[in-house]
Amino acid sequence: VDPEFAKEQLTLMLREWYMHPNGQIPAYEWAYGDVNPPVHAWAALRVYQIEKKNRNGVGDRKFLARIFQKLMLNFTWWVNRKDAEGMNVFEGGFLGLDNIGVFDRSRPLPTGGRIAQSDGTSWMAMYCLNMLAIALELAAEDDTYEDVASKFWEHFIFIANAMNNLGKDGISLWDEEDGFYYDVLHLHGQGSEAMRVRSMVGLIPLFAVGSIEPEVLDRLPAFRRRLNWFIENRTDLTENVSCMRTPGMGERRLLAVAYRERLEKVLTVMLDE
Repeated sequence: VDPEFAKEQLTLMLREWYMHPNGQIPAYEWAYGDVNPPVHAWAALRVYQIEKKNRNGVGDRKFLARIFQKLMLNFTWWVNRKDAEGMNVFEGGFLGLDNIGVFDRSRPLPTGGRIAQSDGTSWMAMYCLNMLAIALELAAEDDTYEDVASKFWEHFIFIANAMNNLGKDGISLWDEEDGFYYDVLHLHGQGSEAMRVRSMVGLIPLFAVGSIEPEVLDRLPAFRRRLNWFIENRTDLTENVSCMRTPGMGERRLLAVAYRERLEKVLTVMLDE
């Protein structure tokens, strides 16, 4: 990867020439209204990390801050446009790494109703963790980013809880019997049903994983206080997220949608030839 070229392309993609004023990033040239997986924060962070390593620990923080500000607009667009009922469960178009699906998920369903998407929701959980990582990196030299880091951490918790918990109608994106994540079809007035097809849709939740190093928490006391308060006082949400109370090697904190027991079950399916 040429970091300079990658930085130029990411910056260009998020300029006002391409990004809509409401924060939407076009998916492709033949349908600007469609959406693709929101991987731009992950890409920006990886480019930053690669360049930082090549420069003996000196990263382009100005680039990272500029990208972060634009991605805040895009993240807000996703939350406002693709979470139909404000339940932290998302919908979208070609989000399962396959743009030739059985039907077009960007359009209304022929049966009516809507689909609560395992992949769309997982991409947003991953987006939260990527934005959290960027905010924590920027907060190392500017503590004003601590507040927004807390925002993305808490939003990740809400999404992970929505994915792993039974909904108000008793249908979850997680199927305990099969040990896999599925989309759920909600039909107005006719209940809900899990779409039990084993595909990439059920593997995308594995992408939503990150960690917080202990030295980061030591350096950012305001963020640490908020994190600890949330863990202690919102056990209804944090109990469904990986290792919130069990520090790992070197007191590292793991954040993941698929906590250990569920990760093992999904991998059993994925690795079955």
